Amino acid sequence: MKPMFKVGVVVLGYVAAFVVASAVTAIRIALTSGPDAQASSGMYAFGDAFLWLNVFGICALLPTGAALYFLRSYRRVWSAVATAALTVGVTGLAAVILYALRQAEASMLAPFTMLSPLRLLVAPLLALVFLVCALVAPRGFPRSALLSAALMEMVATGYIGLVWFVPVFLGRS
Repeated sequence: MKPMFKVGVVVLGYVAAFVVASAVTAIRIALTSGPDAQASSGMYAFGDAFLWLNVFGICALLPTGAALYFLRSYRRVWSAVATAALTVGVTGLAAVILYALRQAEASMLAPFTMLSPLRLLVAPLLALVFLVCALVAPRGFPRSALLSAALMEMVATGYIGLVWFVPVFLGRS
């Protein structure tokens, strides 16, 4: 395949992901535009943005996987991706620790503690992204680093599941 064709396939995939995410969000906005949405417009706006981000992220996994497959022979790219993934994975674990220790509001870490729930919200999507990257990564450091980063994000996802959702399902909210 020619390089321009590869670039075109990846770009077209991202455009399709953008269109799908925008359409899903537009449908949700059309279905929820009532008095409740007007009264809580900020909450609905955050929900819409979060929905768009997640739908786009899931739909963009395919063109991302294709792009990484096309770049498979470039070791430097994979070293950079693996290092970035490990760094992001560590921030997920740090967010878990900060959220678990959120009672210390007078400390220097208080601003990070308040932002930790936002970081934890993207952990499931990042786990998927790192797993897709690991599937197409060459053997060695890149693959093991991406699997480690995916595991870190899965730990963060499991923690938020236990702390946020299990009490709701057990009726202890």
